[in-house]
Amino acid sequence: MSDYYSPVAEFYDLVARAHGEGELKLREKLSGLDPAAGPVLDIGAGTGRTTLAVAETVPDAEILAVEPAPAMRAVLMHMVARDPELARRVTVIPEPVENLSLPERLGAVIAYGVLGHLDPDARQKLWRLLLPRLARGAPIFVELLPIEKPMRLPTLPLANATIGRRSYSATLDGEPGEGDVMRLTSTWVVAGGPSPSQTIRNTSIWHTFGLDDLARETGLRAERLSQQAGVLYA
Repeated sequence: MSDYYSPVAEFYDLVARAHGEGELKLREKLSGLDPAAGPVLDIGAGTGRTTLAVAETVPDAEILAVEPAPAMRAVLMHMVARDPELARRVTVIPEPVENLSLPERLGAVIAYGVLGHLDPDARQKLWRLLLPRLARGAPIFVELLPIEKPMRLPTLPLANATIGRRSYSATLDGEPGEGDVMRLTSTWVVAGGPSPSQTIRNTSIWHTFGLDDLARETGLRAERLSQQAGVLYA
């Protein structure tokens, strides 16, 4: 899978802060998780927001935080290393999940903002790896774009923030590609303070599907948590 995130890693938490409903729903559902069922696998852990959500809501859970993008992983590692409790419970993993020797049992899986980067064959490979390891009733938490078929996406606001003397403004637009693919482009405009203004554009590929499609692929029961977030139960 391509590294779409390192070029804009410094902005990632500004987007997550502006669109935090999925994280709130995740925390609500995690509160009932049994840590004895097995480690929680956080695929595409990013800068660690979902990892921290697990750590704070399930105090005894072991967490395997998978993040191949170097810039994102650097922030994740910093968060974990500076907190002795997180350093005891969280393992930061740089390899893609399909290259790992996973434990025999997993208590839960989180795949926020990552599954759309996998084509149908890659998702099937992932399910073959994960499903036999899920404890009975274990959840797979997913966050998807609310776009189930390729379409032309008009320019939408993504985030606005001010940090010190600098302002950060982002938009997102997209256009259909071949098959189930959309090409998404985020544009960041950074201005203010003693340095020149910047415009940064980043394009990524997203395979379009919905929560019901994942339920059919996996044979699991699906529950929608928000417009973008959902959970599948083993």
